[in-house]
Amino acid sequence: MNAGCLYYVMGPSGVGKDSVLAWVREHGVPHGVLCAHRYITRPAHAGGENHVALSEAEFHSREQRGLFALTWAAHGLHYGIGNEVAHWLVRGADVLVNGSRTAFALACERFPDVRPVLITASAQTIANRLAIRGRESEAEIAARIARLNAYPMPHDSIVIHNDGCLAEAGSSLLQAIRPGYH
Repeated sequence: MNAGCLYYVMGPSGVGKDSVLAWVREHGVPHGVLCAHRYITRPAHAGGENHVALSEAEFHSREQRGLFALTWAAHGLHYGIGNEVAHWLVRGADVLVNGSRTAFALACERFPDVRPVLITASAQTIANRLAIRGRESEAEIAARIARLNAYPMPHDSIVIHNDGCLAEAGSSLLQAIRPGYH
């Protein structure tokens, strides 16, 4: 049995990663592809992402026990991808994860078959979405926009543009993760 492929979805805040991933889940993840959830030190009802909410103490306890395959911190929160992902990959499943650009190098070290997926949108679209979301001040939004190109992306990235219709971006991601694509 061949090991599975890790589709590592990333992109700056406001590009609609959570929305695109939710659309993919609702419209039929291909057979053989599993969607991993993230563990986040954010209340369960906050944000649009289906995640496992943990207190900081519980997150750090799990981290100290080696229960995460990947962890990172961003914007005052801690994020983790559970070790279950490694078990799924070994058993031949392809896995779709919502990652972070800051943790991508570590994902490449830990998982030999990583396919980077970059979800992107124009600066104006991102600024509008962040303003509507209402979590950041105008200055914080401007700082996020200034960092849009701070992380170089691998040349072999699957790029999903999410400026228009969510169904178009979701369909593009579905097509990219279909077995046989990679």
